[in-house]
Amino acid sequence: MSNYFLGFDTSNYKTSIACVSDKGEILASIQEFLEVKLGERGLRQSDALFQHVVRLPERTDALIRDLPEGVRENIRAIGVSTRPRPVEGSYMPVFQAGYLSAKVMAAGMGIPLYTFSHQEGHIEAVRFGTPLEQEKRFVTFHFSGGTTEAILVDETGEHPTYTIVGGSRDISYGQVLDRIGVALGMGFPSGQEMDEIAMSAEESHIRIPQIKVKDGWINLSGIETACQRLIGSVGEAELIRGIFQEITRSIGTMTKQIAKQYNVGSFLYAGGVSSSRFVREHLTRSYDIYFGDPALSSDNAVGIALLGGKQYGLETGHGITANGISFPGGGDGPASL
Repeated sequence: MSNYFLGFDTSNYKTSIACVSDKGEILASIQEFLEVKLGERGLRQSDALFQHVVRLPERTDALIRDLPEGVRENIRAIGVSTRPRPVEGSYMPVFQAGYLSAKVMAAGMGIPLYTFSHQEGHIEAVRFGTPLEQEKRFVTFHFSGGTTEAILVDETGEHPTYTIVGGSRDISYGQVLDRIGVALGMGFPSGQEMDEIAMSAEESHIRIPQIKVKDGWINLSGIETACQRLIGSVGEAELIRGIFQEITRSIGTMTKQIAKQYNVGSFLYAGGVSSSRFVREHLTRSYDIYFGDPALSSDNAVGIALLGGKQYGLETGHGITANGISFPGGGDGPASL
């Protein structure tokens, strides 16, 4: 008889709940964007928290009710994200919604509750089932709506360490895309719609300021300001294509610099921006690069459920092990040149 694990993730973008088996199979996954009024570029924490609190009971009931026969009775543990990053002092109120729901459910079912960070969930969702599951030292880029970071994951010691070794010193790639998209009249978040436009547009020759990369670090407020000024004076599709061209080029440069500086040859790309078809198809691949399933690259609870299953396995011997089993459909990678 298989064992099953639930995961909860309540980010500032999505309400997410998932159920996985001890073989890494995804039995159910609910991913629902929070509602943002047209023209606005995000939500206040209080508004996001309220939406999660209202949604969670109904969405959780629907997920549990629709599970295959025999699964509900064999749910052994619950994982939940409680903070943005796996570092001391990391905190955002929105994660309390998922934590409280998961805690009440775990207590009612008499099963363990394991807490993780949102970032760890992102990494696990795309790492699981790839050769990087066995790798003890690699760099993962976390490109989400509010985060652009390069994290050196080191599991060679007694406890894993996560060290930020690059990324943006100001706003994120996701914020650049969302702010430009909203200014163009798109809904929030805008990344997916802009990605589709970039893929269908001709190569852009618009003069967009180059994103300068130094030792794996960048600043992005300059390109956002420059692109805001170009709105209305250049074609929308060409502008969007130009932004994606420059973002992709800078990702490649960051990767090369960090690879050299930290002697790392394996890279994992997580977060919503990494689900971009344009980035995946145009990134120069000079190292072992792994992209996850696009559906699992944006905010989701699958990685949290997998982490909960792995922790349960460490404690009991009956959970998920790092055995290289992949998700149905799999992901991209590796790609080496």
